[in-house]
Order: sequence, then structure tokens, then C-alpha cells
Amino acid sequence: MAVVIRDSVLVTVDPDDTVLYDAAIAIEAGRIAALGPTEVVLPRFPDAEIVDGRGKLVMPGFANVHTHLTLIIAKGIYEDLSPPNRPPFTGGLAPLPTPDLTADERLTICRLAALEALRSGTTAVLEDGTDIEGYAAAIADTGLRLLFCERAWDKARGSIGDQGGFEIDPGLAERGMRRIEQLHARWHGAADGRITVGIAAWAPDMCSPALLRELRALQDRLGCIATVHLNQIWGEVAAVKAVRGRLPTEYLDDLGFLNGRLIAAHCRCMTPEEERLLGRSGAAVAFNSAIAARRGLSPRIADLEAFGCTIALGSDNMSEDMVEVIRTGLFMERVRRHDGRRPTPEHALRWATVNGYRAMGIADGGSLEVGKKADLIMIDLERAHLTPRLRVASTFVHQGQASDVEAVMVDGRWLMRDGTVLTIDEDRTVAEAQAIAERAWSRLFASRPDLTPPPGFDLGPCGAGSSGLGVPR
Repeated sequence: MAVVIRDSVLVTVDPDDTVLYDAAIAIEAGRIAALGPTEVVLPRFPDAEIVDGRGKLVMPGFANVHTHLTLIIAKGIYEDLSPPNRPPFTGGLAPLPTPDLTADERLTICRLAALEALRSGTTAVLEDGTDIEGYAAAIADTGLRLLFCERAWDKARGSIGDQGGFEIDPGLAERGMRRIEQLHARWHGAADGRITVGIAAWAPDMCSPALLRELRALQDRLGCIATVHLNQIWGEVAAVKAVRGRLPTEYLDDLGFLNGRLIAAHCRCMTPEEERLLGRSGAAVAFNSAIAARRGLSPRIADLEAFGCTIALGSDNMSEDMVEVIRTGLFMERVRRHDGRRPTPEHALRWATVNGYRAMGIADGGSLEVGKKADLIMIDLERAHLTPRLRVASTFVHQGQASDVEAVMVDGRWLMRDGTVLTIDEDRTVAEAQAIAERAWSRLFASRPDLTPPPGFDLGPCGAGSSGLGVPR
């Protein structure tokens, strides 16, 4: 059955940034069949389900082109434990490891991340992870559009930013390549094409030249999207210079890894020449604005765009809130440019929608146009912080909240409606995830007395989980 949302405001994010008032949008067979004045569209679909859109804003759903669903377990912890931005650099992105999770615990944590994504208006997600096969089915069941990028690396010891040289572990590379191929064989094109599979090289300082060449060849053979953490922290830059004698982007360029189907995440610690190299390749950049702000770093987005990069948005770690990401991206770039007018809210929305879909290889999504995929969201405009509504796109970008999103549709299917998520048991997921996090962090600190909990860390007066570990107030 067709669906028609009537008497609404449509922010289309089409090439002209058209906004339609008192308008209707018709969805049929998973795609947008018509949009325009309600009195024109409605008669064309006499048998459609009619949805009252009065007081609502309809717009494309958001594409999160860089996230790690399992790292939601570090929410409230890693945001304040960033590595140094000045020498001496230390390895790793936080001084604490994430706690080990059982398979069932991991599934629940990933559902929690998907729940937050849906509630903030996300319709498409690029998940960069390891052993995705173990939780792919659970996330596929949420109805989100998904690009699974299984990760490979072959540095035997250490993590991103470690300065201790590079020892190759061929077994790591082999297992990573095998995981990618198996995931692609199982999931690429699943759910009528809603799920696709790409490859992820962890980072330039985690991958040898041989592995990067293999991954690039595999990308060509599979015809898929690739992603990589690039110029993420200054420790990474120092590590690559020490081992390869090149800057990270130069290192990837030397090996032919840069290409037009690559999403480079972060790009915060780049020279202008690296930005030119990346732009020349036609790669996309995942501007992970919220985590960038928390880490005290930001990429030069205007320069990357001018050099030819497609700018899209990602949430990265600890959060899936794309409303926060859009606004933070706008603010960060205005502060960096010393410009109170640019980028515009419409520009930031384009990063989050059309550009994100394009970066993920989905040319027929990301905007409200006839023939495009029906991936859209509805926002309740009748709220104090969104009133008066004189420029709806600007008002939402500047003042909107994730809680304003009341409906989410992917491929013409409602995943959330009237504020209720339909594909995830929300109450159960939230309760279970809290209990899992308490148990997991308690296990970690009980087994590692050398680790110091961060300031303010508190699992309650009675401890947490079965371990009975309590952190004093």
C-alpha cells in the first residue's frame, strides 16, 4: 500500500535546497512516488494510507558514515581521555581498554547503539568493526540501511599512535582478509540490497604496505567501498613518519590506496599537500565533528572540500546522535574559519544526507526527490525550542534535538512511528545494556588492579553485577 504524508513541511535537500510548505509526499514500493502541494498529490493515490503531517517536518534521514557500534559501552568515559595533541605522543586513543564482552552482551550493546541511531533520525550506517559477522543479524533486524566494513591490520603489537616500530604478523592480515571475504559472501546485497559490505584498513600505522596493496586489490575485485582511519591523531602522524618516512596520506597515495570509493575518517592532522592528495583522488571524508570537538582537533573542512573531497558526517565513538553531529560540525567549522555565516545550515544538512549516501555508494538516496529511496524522517515542529518556525532547516540545525524525531522510514518501511521504535524492544534493551555495562566495567577493574577508574566513575554504593566491585564515591 502506498503511504501519503499530507499537509507537511518538506525539506528536500534537492540540488536547489527546496522547501515545500503545506505539501505531501507519496511513498510507493519503497521509493518516493510524488511530492508537491497536498491538493495535487493526494488525489493521485486514492487507496493510500494517509498520514497527517500537520505541524511536522519531513526530511531525508541521516547517513552516519563512520561509527563503531560496540564502543557505545565507553560512553561517558573515553570522551575525556583523549591522547595528547602535542609531543610527547602516546599510543592508543585512551589509557583504558574496553572491557571484554560475551557474544550475547555484544549483541545487546550493538542494539543499544542502533536504538540511539534510530531515535536521532539516522537511516544509514557505516559500521567499521571486527568480527561483524557475530552481530550482523541483530543489527540487520533493526531495519537500518547498513554498510558493514570489516577491519584488517597486521601490526603485531601496539595500537594507533604507538612509536615502537612495526612488527608484521602475517596471521593477523590473513585472518582479516578472510573475515572480509566471508562477510561479503554472506551479507553483501542482503535484505533486498539494504545491506552491503565493504572493507576497512584500520589505520596507516597499523597496516603494512603489502596488506594495503592486498586490500586495495580486494576492493577492486569486490567492487565495494573502503574506509580507513586517516590522520586521526598526531601520534599516528609521528608513527608513520618514523616507520615509513612519509606522512600518512602520502603513504597511502604511494601504495595506490586512495581512490574515489574510499571514505577517509577524521583527517584532522593533515598538511595542505595531504589534503590536495586526498582531494585529487576523489575520496570522501567522514567529518566526525562531535568526537573531534571532544578531542580538541578539527579537520580543515573548507579546504578538503575545495580540493575535491566529498564531506560526509559520522558519530564515531560513544554516541550515535546525528543531530548533535550536524550542529557540532556547523559550529566547529564556523569557529575554525572565523566565519559566523558559513557553512550554512543547509550545507551541513547536505553533509549529513546526500553526501553521506553518495559516500556509501547509494546514489539514489539522501534527498526527497521522485524516484529516490524512501529513507526519511518526521520531526515534530510544535515544540517551544523550534518555535517560531521562520526558516525550518536553519531552526532545526541550530535548535533541534534528537527527541524531536518522531518517525523514521527506510525503504518505505516504518522503523519508528509516533515516537515508538518498532524494530527494537527499547525498554528491555536500555535496561539490559546498563546492567551489561556495569558488569563489564566491574570485571575489567577487578581483573586489572593496575588500571585507575576515571574521575567520577561510579557504579553505585552496592557495586555492580555479580563481581561486587564498587568504586567509592
